[in-house]
Amino acid sequence: MRKTQHIISAIIIIISLASCQKEKKRITHDFELKPFPKYYLTFNDRNDKQLTVATTIGISPISTRQQALKMADKLVEIKSNEYYTVDSLRSSLPFLVNIAAARLDSIGIRFQDSLISKGAPLYKIHITSILRSKEDIDKLHKKNTNANVNSAHLYGTTFDIAYWRFERVDTTDIEIDKSKLKVVLAEVLRDMKEANKCFVKYEVKQGCFHVTARQ
Repeated sequence: MRKTQHIISAIIIIISLASCQKEKKRITHDFELKPFPKYYLTFNDRNDKQLTVATTIGISPISTRQQALKMADKLVEIKSNEYYTVDSLRSSLPFLVNIAAARLDSIGIRFQDSLISKGAPLYKIHITSILRSKEDIDKLHKKNTNANVNSAHLYGTTFDIAYWRFERVDTTDIEIDKSKLKVVLAEVLRDMKEANKCFVKYEVKQGCFHVTARQ
């Protein structure tokens, strides 16, 4: 009986060691990145600036979530795909106008293209907020009186991309530090901003880049 127990204990130890070795093999992929300038200075497009575009190319604000479901001719449903993951969206709806949906796709594609060019494993960006109804805005305002009641999110032109949440696509044992993924994403957004494709605001408390599409 004791011999059997010793054998079982030995097997458990071997399995544990093997598991530890496997964890040690998980390494962080390293590649050269220029230090990114202060995010809040590069991405400082305020709400009033974003609203100027949103009110021009977006939809009229909707009162309830049910209204969005009846606007298939004006809105594109945003679903998780190979380039980005859509969050549970407790305070927003997964819909954007066509131009904004195209900008989101472009950001996701360029982000992965940048990783490929660096020889890094692939990740997907994470979308945390999209279209908000007036009903959503009211609920948010009750929880946080500082929440903007006239948000660009009301017009289907705007989405938030988390800068600390990314989803791995590759199943390799190589990982990338999230601070580097943030820089890669920021470089993509800066290029698109400079090309007049979007406005971007760096949100510290929300941990995201607040993006509004431009034509």
